[in-house]
Amino acid sequence: MSQASARHLLVDTEEQCLTLKAEIEAGKDFAEVAKEHSNCPSNAQGGDLGSFGPGQMVPEFDKVVFSAPLNTVQGPVQTQFGYHLLEVTARS
Repeated sequence: MSQASARHLLVDTEEQCLTLKAEIEAGKDFAEVAKEHSNCPSNAQGGDLGSFGPGQMVPEFDKVVFSAPLNTVQGPVQTQFGYHLLEVTARS
């Protein structure tokens, strides 16, 4: 069974998500941005979600995590929780 490791941040608006993505792409540390801005409890770990398999996250999340290139910020990805930036850190 395939597994992935990823980190993410969650915010309320697409606009905020795009602003934070631009900051990360300009050199800000993903983990620091997640700690400061993410609405998810994973913000304490810099957005790190650990390792998980297909179907353990919402479908919109899975689609990106199991297809996106590694170590590249993806998003905004909209789910019922809000807008996410995702970064897949490993996949096997």
